[in-house]
Amino acid sequence: MVRRFFTGLTMLAGLACGAMAQGTKLWSVDRYEDLAKGTSEGVAIRSDGRLEAGPATSLLAATGGNYVWSLTADAAGNGYAGVGGTSAGSAAVLKIGQDGKTSRIFEGKELGVQSVRVLTDGTVVAATSPDGKVYRIPAGGGAATVLFDAATTAEKPKYLWDTAEIGDSLFIATGAPAAVYRVPVRGGTAELLFRTTDQHIRCLMVARDGVLWAGSDGAGVIYRIATTARDAKPFAVYAAPKREITALAMDAAGVVYAAGVGAKGPTSLAPLPVTGNVGVSLTILQPGSASAASANTVIPEGSEVYRIGLDGAPSKLLALKDDVVYGLAFRGEALLAATGNRGRVYRVDTQVPGRFTDVAHLEASQGMAFAAVKDGLLVGTSNSGKVFKLRDRLTSPAVYTSAVFDAQGFSQWGRAEVRSEVPAAFDLYARSGNVESPLMGWSEWMKVAPGAASIGVPPARFVQWRTVVREGGTIGAVALNYLQANTAPVVDEIAVQPGTRVAVGTGSAPATTMQISFPAQNSSTPVLTFPIESGTGPLTAQKDKTGVTVRWAAHDDNGDDLMFAVFYKGVGEANWHLLKDRISDRFYSFDASLLPDGSYTLKVEASDAPVHTDAASLKSEKVSDVFVVDTTPPMPGAFAATVEGTKVRVRLEVHDATSPIAHAEYSIDAGPWQYVEPVGKVSDAMTERYDFLAAIPNTTATVTDAKEHLVAVRVYDRYENVVSVKTVLR
Repeated sequence: MVRRFFTGLTMLAGLACGAMAQGTKLWSVDRYEDLAKGTSEGVAIRSDGRLEAGPATSLLAATGGNYVWSLTADAAGNGYAGVGGTSAGSAAVLKIGQDGKTSRIFEGKELGVQSVRVLTDGTVVAATSPDGKVYRIPAGGGAATVLFDAATTAEKPKYLWDTAEIGDSLFIATGAPAAVYRVPVRGGTAELLFRTTDQHIRCLMVARDGVLWAGSDGAGVIYRIATTARDAKPFAVYAAPKREITALAMDAAGVVYAAGVGAKGPTSLAPLPVTGNVGVSLTILQPGSASAASANTVIPEGSEVYRIGLDGAPSKLLALKDDVVYGLAFRGEALLAATGNRGRVYRVDTQVPGRFTDVAHLEASQGMAFAAVKDGLLVGTSNSGKVFKLRDRLTSPAVYTSAVFDAQGFSQWGRAEVRSEVPAAFDLYARSGNVESPLMGWSEWMKVAPGAASIGVPPARFVQWRTVVREGGTIGAVALNYLQANTAPVVDEIAVQPGTRVAVGTGSAPATTMQISFPAQNSSTPVLTFPIESGTGPLTAQKDKTGVTVRWAAHDDNGDDLMFAVFYKGVGEANWHLLKDRISDRFYSFDASLLPDGSYTLKVEASDAPVHTDAASLKSEKVSDVFVVDTTPPMPGAFAATVEGTKVRVRLEVHDATSPIAHAEYSIDAGPWQYVEPVGKVSDAMTERYDFLAAIPNTTATVTDAKEHLVAVRVYDRYENVVSVKTVLR
């Protein structure tokens, strides 16, 4: 049964996306990209397009600030959040009880606490930046003492990014320069463990065997160093394709996982200027992830998660285009990634590259850090600064609401098709409306009965579905059948151009061409562009006095295929006469000789009959402006020419039955043609008279009878029809 349903769903989805627009359509949501547009309340979205119950997630505490940079927890289940802001004195550590109550146990003069950690003896250490220190905070509360001061070292690092405890030593990752320091937990002189040519050491991780792992910013290198071995040196395990390693994690077997962000090369983020003591101006680049989180911007190229096996072989496990991984953590056998800038938490499949599950949508832009507690994980966020709790138990019931679907027209909603291996483990609901926002007069949620012929919502343009998933249930796809109410097509514009013909079947444009454009509306621009219709640019036509071309723009809100018919009617006539029907193009050229000279209008009728039955098809029409067909030249009347001294006087009357006389020219003795004005000078009447004197050109030796002169006149009407007359004077 399941296999048969999959096949049917695929066929329906293909039909819905095809060129034909008539009949029943299918809105199918079965891909992660589409499901991610919806709203999840405890529903996890798998990358293979399935929905299932996700971990129960709730807000534990709001810090009141913008940034939670770091997070840790003690054995009693209390959380500790390293917070910060955009001004000096924002650095603080908040203690968060299991009930969500918070207390401020530390305040610093710096911008933020980039690392907070609970040591084995219960004391808390906080590393601040920039120009910061590592402070030791007593377990029972009290004044903090400085455990490490970057200013006392020879390198004087600008940033303190992370800390790690191994035995009786605390290891500190710094930036500008990139280095790792070792300092006794109970206080003492700091020792430079190692320094690299990178810009920053961004993160630290302690393996179960006491080996220290570190990730850098600049070259994106992952280092390993046995801190207990004498004269041990760091070993570069992997140089990632990304420039910055933001987080490290290790599973129970000892396999290492790392998150990399940012393309290698010059950073696109603004540099932080720092002035030295001797008038030296330095440029220190903050890590891209830290700058992006504080500015709430996106790092180009997203982020990647890598796997480094027990044999040291690296591989890419996951690539996220629109998300930046800020934190990694294992919970049980699951690898979780906290990301920005959409506040998502992903469960990464460590066995199948590219597969993941979107398990939580946080009410903040960036998920920054994890901290393990007895019954789940704490997640610290930035923009805004909050602490959430992801519990080990699943949400029950878990609710997912789809994005609003626009059917592009008033529609009747039919059967729902749901792909699920456990149909009894979910409920489906639907609602509909005729405005895009469900808050503006939509129907109530209606439960969809399994196998029902309709989802039961009123016919409308917009629809939305919701599912309640119980523990153990999964949904692979939801599809709704619908039938749009047929709407009549619309002819948007018509342009008629006498004296032109569209070249049909030619591979190239004709040598003599004209551009037929739609008339402008409230503009002097000769071309009108219709966004609803493709192909509304100028139509290339051949100049041809015997032709007339009409073109039109039309659309159908249902997306139906259309056919057209063209009719004509003389001005003052009552009946339309068919020129051509069953036209699939948006233009038609015809012989002007089909119409006697005169003034006409054309009517274009659009029909969606190709994709509907005769009873269901609809039509609409539009009438063109008046145009003139004139293929007959003017008629000459009385014509006389006489010699007056060295000139010739010419008198001529010309009449045209259809259009005004446009202009006239004369020639004496086959000389060049000369423009001549009518009596009254303005040529704008159906009948014009000409009376003018023309100079007789000098005779040449080849002329046998200088007393004989040839006088020719040609007259054009407005549509370039021409008549010529001549006479010989002796």
